[in-house]
Amino acid sequence: MKRRELREHIFELLFRIEFHDGDEMQEQMKMFFDDIEMTIIDVKDKIYIENKYMEIVSKLEEIDASINNIAEGWKTNRMGKVDLTIIRLAQYEMKYDEDVPVNVAINEAVELAKKFGQDESPAFVNGILAKLA
Repeated sequence: MKRRELREHIFELLFRIEFHDGDEMQEQMKMFFDDIEMTIIDVKDKIYIENKYMEIVSKLEEIDASINNIAEGWKTNRMGKVDLTIIRLAQYEMKYDEDVPVNVAINEAVELAKKFGQDESPAFVNGILAKLA
């Protein structure tokens, strides 16, 4: 599976955080993988998605604090759930994932915003990430 596809799956799994309590996420993760296994995901990709998801969740408080520090007039609790999830994923990649260059993380986040967000999402995501970079 290509990196872009893996990133989309991570985004979709992270998005569930907005609708479920932490204690429900284990079951949500199982249901998520049950759904995508129909597309024949290999074990290596499943482990990558799971690990990156868990790493992001473990840093969520710190990631949200950094977003709140730069987002003028837009704290994380006011952001659209899609945009926030994309920004969280990209901020994790920019700050903690040495395999992903900052410009790639931003570009991929904008692409996710085009695919999953509202009309204004790509510009909003780009603006927040540019400040974080």
